[in-house]
Amino acid sequence: MKRKFVFLLCTVLINCIFSSTKVWGEVSGDMKNVPQTDSIQFSLLTCAPGSEIYALFGHTAIRYQNFSKGVDLVFNYGMFSFDTPHFVYRFVKGETDYQLGITPYSYFESEYAFRGSSVYQQVLNLTYLEKISLLKLLQDNYLPENRVYRYNYFYDNCTTRARDQIERSIQGKVVYPSVDWHKTFRGIVHEFTKGSPWDELGIDLCLGAEADKPIDIRQQMFAPFYMRYFAQDAYIQTPDGVRRPLVLREEKIVDAELDTESSRKITPMIAAALFLLLNVIIGFFQWRKQMIFWGWDILLYAVQGMAGCIIAFLFFISSHPTVGSNWLLLLFNPLPLFYLPFMIYRELKHKKDLYHTCNLVYLTLFMVLFPFLPQDFNLTVLPLALGLLVNAASHVLVLNKK
Repeated sequence: MKRKFVFLLCTVLINCIFSSTKVWGEVSGDMKNVPQTDSIQFSLLTCAPGSEIYALFGHTAIRYQNFSKGVDLVFNYGMFSFDTPHFVYRFVKGETDYQLGITPYSYFESEYAFRGSSVYQQVLNLTYLEKISLLKLLQDNYLPENRVYRYNYFYDNCTTRARDQIERSIQGKVVYPSVDWHKTFRGIVHEFTKGSPWDELGIDLCLGAEADKPIDIRQQMFAPFYMRYFAQDAYIQTPDGVRRPLVLREEKIVDAELDTESSRKITPMIAAALFLLLNVIIGFFQWRKQMIFWGWDILLYAVQGMAGCIIAFLFFISSHPTVGSNWLLLLFNPLPLFYLPFMIYRELKHKKDLYHTCNLVYLTLFMVLFPFLPQDFNLTVLPLALGLLVNAASHVLVLNKK
């Protein structure tokens, strides 16, 4: 909580300071007074991952230095606020707005050093005219009517925005190195969530089959460290056929270490295994006593149905990429939540209910088809599905015996 407070406080101070006309005048001055010698340097900054979910994949920004004027600023396309009205709803719906912010490099450096994230700087090999062009593009982006943009995690984020502005400023074409590996969006996400299994599970539950399709080099650059890798060996092809490297040199400008010390926590797989075991125990006692524990059923079907409502919302309504092809909707959907009142009513009236029989058959088919569905599921789904299947089986055994 203390770290979040400090971070939010710094963000407020930064926004207040750099909305002033003084700083904007320093940035704009380069467009009016062309120096005799080139004292401008632009760099691509890549920040190591942090511990928060929004920082797990690292970050990208553009550093602008004017040595003759003593200007050292960072253009950051990753600014957002949790205080935005209906932030959670807009985030789930895929309508999160980010904006370009300008930060003194000293503030930027302090923030990432405090967070425990190293920062790598790749000095760009731009001509003076290209530097002026890039500065003008960034200035135009910072205008109030342009600075806010609709964030898209895979296709339009802080990394792709920085890359696109750099490419637009160059008189020629940026050619990136070819690779012999095959990547998917989900695969790259997993590379950065290995130490955060609960975050990985949450992301996996939301992503659909589209996240498992092969992606090209340009799409891989949504991840900051992939952008850094491809930029390192990229070159600029000018119209007259001259080649020059995109990056002059790379250096680590913030050397920090993330505090990875953590107590032993229950992983999603352990929690799912305990859920399965609990269903086996409850199912056994239901069968022995020939009675249904309705308190457990109400909790179980309510949670399953609410999880299904979230996945269904993402599937049918959200504009997030790749969530509209989520085959997990077969397992987690709103039907149990909606049917729960009818289930209880039929039990109280001692009426036959085929729901559990249909549910048993349905879950069995899901388990059989699981390896053949065109989506890479998180393996935690298996014990969760087995737990639901055991619960349905216990209902069928009890009701048939009655």
